Amino acid sequence: MTLLTLDNIADSLKNDLKVKVAGVDSSGILRGKVMSKDKFLSTVESGFGFSSAVFGWDMHDALYADPASSAMASENGGYSDFIAVADLSSFRRLPWEENIPFFLLRFTVNDKPVVACPRSMLAGITQKLAQNNIKALAGVELEFFNFQTPTEDGYGVGGSRPDVAGFLAKNAPGALRPITQGMFGYSMTRPTASKKYFYDIFNTCVSVGCDLEIQHTESGPGVYEAALAVKEVSEMADRVSLFKLTTKSIAMDHNITPCFMAKPLYGWPGSSGHIHMSLTDADGKNLFARETRDDSARWRDIASFSDMGRHFLAGILDALPDIMPLLAPNINSYKRFVENCWVPVRLNWGLEDRLVSVRLIAPPVCKAAATRMEIRIPGADLHPHYALSALLKAGMRGVEKKLDISVPPASARSNEEAALLPNTLDEATRRFKAPGSVAREIFGDTFVEFYAASSEHELRLWREAITDWELKRYIETA
Repeated sequence: MTLLTLDNIADSLKNDLKVKVAGVDSSGILRGKVMSKDKFLSTVESGFGFSSAVFGWDMHDALYADPASSAMASENGGYSDFIAVADLSSFRRLPWEENIPFFLLRFTVNDKPVVACPRSMLAGITQKLAQNNIKALAGVELEFFNFQTPTEDGYGVGGSRPDVAGFLAKNAPGALRPITQGMFGYSMTRPTASKKYFYDIFNTCVSVGCDLEIQHTESGPGVYEAALAVKEVSEMADRVSLFKLTTKSIAMDHNITPCFMAKPLYGWPGSSGHIHMSLTDADGKNLFARETRDDSARWRDIASFSDMGRHFLAGILDALPDIMPLLAPNINSYKRFVENCWVPVRLNWGLEDRLVSVRLIAPPVCKAAATRMEIRIPGADLHPHYALSALLKAGMRGVEKKLDISVPPASARSNEEAALLPNTLDEATRRFKAPGSVAREIFGDTFVEFYAASSEHELRLWREAITDWELKRYIETA
């Protein structure tokens, strides 16, 4: 987005009465409000108060019991305000809300970025890279299920306002109906039934500045994939958040509920959130690409990768087991990690290998300018700002330390030789917060303790929950 001045913004808003603003919280949710235009313009330079509770509660507004979270939310433990600062370059309009002007926020406290503020965190990383004439690019592919939105009691016409939560309070999750049935990846016919919905998404994404490169059906009932056009990583993270907002907002007019859970239905594939990443110099030259193919490389998989690309890969591989909660943030994220379901469960990598955690893409499959790596661990429930921050920090740690790739590619060893990645949020959080973890090294103790507290809060709620499976299995037999 073009950097705008206060005068430019005031002129652009001259016919508006109100403005919508939102920041990204630690669950990846946009938290916002509507402000009068005059109030907004009067606070553009100074910022305005925004409750720090948004960094002290979970996705359903329940405050964490752990004091580490409260300490992040405010210094005095009373959830006093942070200062929210509008990012003028994020200006766009939301066509599904009467074209209301919209701005993204960053959060500060005592004139410093809030440690857990996702947008500030990623901006800080990219600014540091820019000082070394490096720019990070990313593309994100999101798969998502789409369900018919039921009325509270069923699927009849009329009744109460459509509400999936209300419906699920009275019905099992299996009662939800996908908009189409069966496995129809890359179908040319299935999208026709819901073409207005999906074309509305595609076209509206262009108008709100989160353009899609590709949209198609994926394997699974009512499953689609959307590939967002490659952008600088901070912009890409914002666009992932905006894509979800756009899709959910448009879906309401079509009585459809899009679902970005990693694994919403038992017995079907999960929903991925694959991340493609590369580095360029200030002139746009790909820094992962090798000038001349290195046929003497230890493994042919890295023959077309530069030394920087190899170190970046080494850094990611070294960090992956310790940063899993930032790539797979929820209890449900780990239900997706099932072998033989196109989901990586081990610490492995390889050239053009879609069964590994890190897939390398390089000539001759693509042009040198498109040399990149695809991290296939995240699901559609990823927190885009935290996930991209973690991968960038991990990769650049490898570059700065000149780390060597510690494990052979998948083609050079049996699958069983590769170490298993953490396969529960519990295990992942223990590794994340362990003394001496890579996560502590690259993020610092304050953020790690805060984020671990949010994961442990989620785990406590999960341990107390009684699932449908438990009732069905034990109600008569126990």
